[in-house]
Amino acid sequence: MEAAEGVSSATPTDELNGAGNLMDFLEEPFPDVATYEDFHTIDWLREKSRDTDRHRKITSKSKESIWDLTKSLLDAWSGWVVMLLIGLLSGTLAGVIDLAVDWMTDLKEGVCLSAFWYSHEQCCWTSNETTFDDRDKCPQWQKWAELMTGHSEGAGAYVLNYLLYVLWALSFSFLAVSLVRVFAPYACGSGIPEIKTILSGFIIRGYLGKWTLLIKTVTLVLAVSSGLSLGKEGPLVHVACCCGNLFCSLFSKYSKNEGKRREVLSAAAAAGVSVAFGAPIGGVLFSLEEVSYYFPLKTLWRSFFAALVAAFTLRSINPFGNSRLVLFYVEYHTPWYMAELVPFILLGVFGGLWGTLFIRANIAWCRRRKTTQLGKYPVLEVIAVTAITAVLAYPNPYTRRSTSELISELFNDCGALESSQLCDYINNPNMSRPVDDIPDRPAGPGVYNALWQLVLALVFKIVITIFTFGMKIPSGLFIPSMAVGAIAGRIVGIAVEQMAYHHHDWIIFKNWCRPGADCVTPGLYAMVGAAACLGGVTRMTVSLVVIMFELTGGLEYIVPLMAAAVTSKWVADAFGKEGIYESHIQLNGYPYLDVRDEFTHRTLAADVMRPRRNDPPLAVLTQDATTVEDVEMLIKDTDYNGFPVVVSRDSERLIGFVQRRDLTLAIKNARQKQDGVVSSSVVYFTEDVPQLPASTPQPLKLRRILNLSPFTVTDHTPMETVVDIFRKLGLRQCLVTRSGRLLGIITKKDVLRHMAQMMNQDPESIMFN
Repeated sequence: MEAAEGVSSATPTDELNGAGNLMDFLEEPFPDVATYEDFHTIDWLREKSRDTDRHRKITSKSKESIWDLTKSLLDAWSGWVVMLLIGLLSGTLAGVIDLAVDWMTDLKEGVCLSAFWYSHEQCCWTSNETTFDDRDKCPQWQKWAELMTGHSEGAGAYVLNYLLYVLWALSFSFLAVSLVRVFAPYACGSGIPEIKTILSGFIIRGYLGKWTLLIKTVTLVLAVSSGLSLGKEGPLVHVACCCGNLFCSLFSKYSKNEGKRREVLSAAAAAGVSVAFGAPIGGVLFSLEEVSYYFPLKTLWRSFFAALVAAFTLRSINPFGNSRLVLFYVEYHTPWYMAELVPFILLGVFGGLWGTLFIRANIAWCRRRKTTQLGKYPVLEVIAVTAITAVLAYPNPYTRRSTSELISELFNDCGALESSQLCDYINNPNMSRPVDDIPDRPAGPGVYNALWQLVLALVFKIVITIFTFGMKIPSGLFIPSMAVGAIAGRIVGIAVEQMAYHHHDWIIFKNWCRPGADCVTPGLYAMVGAAACLGGVTRMTVSLVVIMFELTGGLEYIVPLMAAAVTSKWVADAFGKEGIYESHIQLNGYPYLDVRDEFTHRTLAADVMRPRRNDPPLAVLTQDATTVEDVEMLIKDTDYNGFPVVVSRDSERLIGFVQRRDLTLAIKNARQKQDGVVSSSVVYFTEDVPQLPASTPQPLKLRRILNLSPFTVTDHTPMETVVDIFRKLGLRQCLVTRSGRLLGIITKKDVLRHMAQMMNQDPESIMFN
């Protein structure tokens, strides 16, 4: 299997642990045996020591010749080259996705006659007949009804446009779910829960493969264009990580070492957020705060570089056509006031409550999908949800347009040139002020009409997003969550603005809101609401605030954003510590040890280790009394990742630990290359092989593949310490001893089962559902 096709495909020629190199007969790789099996956990300590050995060898060789010095320099620079390639490819893909989504979203409503590949906005840019008042209307852009019947107004035209909108949406979503189902089942969902699990050291082969990259990119465009309540931001992180995995396969430093590969994937996640939001610094912080498990300082710099290159590439493509990198650029002309912190904090409370409601409802629905007949018909489910979404979305102008456009309009300040319904205020005819500083005015009929439509849009978005996230198509959660918050925020903003206008003599408004002044900016409330809801769902804090101000360019509004983000996290955490991604990791039963979880129970290693009472004894090898046939039978009859090696079965004195894969390889190679190795040959893990009679078969010495320093704890070690060791050292397993005598073994899965048991969950239900 190629390296790019999964997250693991090292060849067996590498050193296996700090104990030294493999024997000569282990030199040739066997393509059928990979470093780690699918759905297994990597051994971080082993990977680290292998990389140290490799680096030491390259450094010592570099003094021998110019060629070796060049190789060592290339090796040192390979990390930066990989980052450059990741940034270029992820930036290009994000730009192409943005342009394609714009065009296909508009295709649901009409087509550009002068050039069918133009979106509505691009079509009217090139028109000389567009007036300022009707800037969205130009002769080159025609709605489907006008193109087919010649009539653009009337009930018939409306029904025809409605029908075609629904049909286009259904065809896009059907194509998306079919491609995912047939070619790349791993391309569905947001991908962030799985990326977090992979970065914690789990192997999901094929999840970051070439096919997944191709299908995810194509189906992401189709899914977002279909008008479903989902975003492209989460899946872009998955796309960027696929790019990272692809380029890892070009350099043996990364393709042959799972630990090093994960450093690259952490940086790729930062590049993904960088291009998703045009927020390079936010991307680095997102990778550090939200997805990465192991994040050394070197990875921080490389993430920064990858995010920079990705953002630069996206800016060069200029998909938004405004020569800016930011998605929702805002320019507010008034500062915020201390009294406004009250509604900002209330929006934070709303965000926390919405996050809790969404996580609980979505997980309940996803669990139902897994455990009932519903899960057997993914295509039908996508079609049904798309049909309901399209039918309910079309009549309301705020749900008909793409979610990004909706957020952009909600964030906007009402200037003199705005034609939106939200800016339909009653103007004072005597007003003579500069264009930028428009005073607060009474709301006109358009604003009240828009408020009703926004309330309906809010209810619709809250309900439909619960059923959309988790379907078998690429689906991000950032934009729908922000839309819910932006709608709620804009409604609150308009309410505060009108209160300030009509009751400016109230004590709360008296100090800062004089009659005829521009006091309240409803767009700012939308921005704060969006941050609060996104924080409530994902539990991000620092990276969220940085992403929000990079996203909007609203640098002076950091305090309101921080207040809302912290409040939403506090409120949501009061109902449950897990964010949406951790909840999906739990639902799918991935072996993920969250660093943020606290283990407070008073149990000991002896309570968790295997074998338990009434279990068969532990499968062990002895140092000088096991035959090749015994080893082969043990490997065949069990599925353990490795075996402890003891002096004898009577003494149970621990000597070391040997990996299953290394044993398999060693015996396979020895049978092919060493004369005289047969089933009855004795396997020796000792330093010296004793003198044997000539009649005995050739012995097999496997001291070199034995790890002489496996991690051990005593049976009285508190589980709190054991959990900490597993988290911080990234162990696969840990042996339990007493006075040097082997008692049992604790694996990462045992730790997870025990933690589930302590939280009154079914320990078996959380593993790989």
